[in-house]
Amino acid sequence: MSETFMFEPTPASFWPAPAKLNLMLRIVGRRPDGYHELQTVFQFIDRCDRLRFEVREDGLIRRLLDVPGVAPEDDLTVRAALTLQDATGCRLGATIRCEKLLPMGGGLGGGSSDAATTLVALNRLWSTGLDEDALAELALPLGADVPVFVRGFAAWGEGVGERLTPVMLPEPWYLVLSPPCSVSTRDVFMHPELTRDSVPATLADFVAGDVLNDCLSVVRREYAPVEEALEWLSGWGGGRLTGTGACVFAVFEDRSQALRALEHCPPAMRAFVARGLNRSPLLAYMDTLA
Repeated sequence: MSETFMFEPTPASFWPAPAKLNLMLRIVGRRPDGYHELQTVFQFIDRCDRLRFEVREDGLIRRLLDVPGVAPEDDLTVRAALTLQDATGCRLGATIRCEKLLPMGGGLGGGSSDAATTLVALNRLWSTGLDEDALAELALPLGADVPVFVRGFAAWGEGVGERLTPVMLPEPWYLVLSPPCSVSTRDVFMHPELTRDSVPATLADFVAGDVLNDCLSVVRREYAPVEEALEWLSGWGGGRLTGTGACVFAVFEDRSQALRALEHCPPAMRAFVARGLNRSPLLAYMDTLA
């Protein structure tokens, strides 16, 4: 099921939660606590979930729509709202509605982005007054990818992905394929054949063309739909895996080239065209509220 998508400013009551792509991902070590030391490059795309928040006077946090397989207490938007409440002592609550466009388990960061948008939005709506650094600090326990969405700039990431250096990258067009499967990040990182000792790279290496993803071999071996998607993209200049998820992508210089590839996408494969962005649509939306 192919589709086109262009980001447009959301209605005033909706907040965007954009997707990201990991343009490379190296695993350069493992810490005593079991977490992996990573190097990655994050870039946003103009494909977004949309969230709406209604402030409540009773202090309760309520999720308006159920997410299949996700209990309310495990929902990252609910957890983010409770985290902000606890950190600031805010007595207000919120009803949260999330319109999902980003696939779960796809490696596009949908849940993390939803959490970041919740922190940013409620910080404003509740007038809790935290700055970006404070919000990013609250974001990290919610997930390693949440801080980059809070900060809102394309970045070189290290550590578990939380040590971020903003970067300016080309903003190409991407054809993104979402195979019909969900990849477990935990299972990938626990896989005995996962490379965990890559030689550290530099941003200059990435710019020169080093786009290694150490999770690729495991994911394509264990998830046949991902392998099929990558095989198809090989006819369009080659495909890459984003993060540890199921989604794969190809890079195009202009939109027309990406749309031409989209037209030939296998009918059973969900796909869309999106623009790479160095500045998050969430920050762009915030500009409209200033």
